[in-house]
Amino acid sequence: MGRRFRLGNFELVVVSDGMFRLDAGGIFGITPRIMWEPMVEDLDDQHRLPLSLNCLLIRAPGKTVLVETGCGNKGTKISGSAGVETAGTLLGELAEEGVDRKDIDVVVNSHLHFDHAGGNTILDEGKIIPTFPNARYIVQSKEWEAAQHPNERTRAIYLEENLAPPADAGLVDVEDGEVEIAQGVRMVPAPGHSAGHAAIEVESAGELLIYLGDVAVHPISLERLAWIGAFDAMPMLSLETKRRLLNRAIEEQALLATVHAPYPGLGRLRQQDRKRRWEPE
Repeated sequence: MGRRFRLGNFELVVVSDGMFRLDAGGIFGITPRIMWEPMVEDLDDQHRLPLSLNCLLIRAPGKTVLVETGCGNKGTKISGSAGVETAGTLLGELAEEGVDRKDIDVVVNSHLHFDHAGGNTILDEGKIIPTFPNARYIVQSKEWEAAQHPNERTRAIYLEENLAPPADAGLVDVEDGEVEIAQGVRMVPAPGHSAGHAAIEVESAGELLIYLGDVAVHPISLERLAWIGAFDAMPMLSLETKRRLLNRAIEEQALLATVHAPYPGLGRLRQQDRKRRWEPE
């Protein structure tokens, strides 16, 4: 079963698409290995770290919203060192919550990299189709543009098989700037990891949750603003976005939902003696 919790008047569930492994050096970017290696665990023999794929199910008034879809289970062979063999559990987790893929009204992608949008589609009798046929798939316009025109750096992470079937079925809504997904649920631009990257905020009865996407891939990077991953297309903008969102999270004591921290990826950021500290919940 997923990790259920309430936020004000909302019922939310963290549902997992499993996990995958990614090169640790890429996660921490130019930060020297001697600084981060003593602080991490579970490096494998290929020097990869396990990363969870934490998606968020929101039962909002009149809508069932799914934030992110993980890597999916199409069996795609991702190039490079990404180990996705243990991903693809999302639909099973949704079923355990009594949610069929046809029940989802809205799918929100913080961005369209393979580990966030891979579950947008499934393989059905040899054909790739939208996983959630009754849903609107919502994405920022800058992200959609980047995904439609990948370059040498991005074509391994923007995969047409995750994007074309929903678009061909007329299910994709491309938005500019902040947009209300449902009452109390909004998509907010959070650029840096990519130009069109977004965070998702849920607010109810004075409580706030921020789903961070890839604003920070590892919890250590939440505590250290300057630790920016090599996968961030705009590292200086990423730094400013992270500063803005995390300062707000501290000031408002927001609950943070992280995609890649150990399941369920929920926690709060505290300020103590001018230092930030991640406290999992």
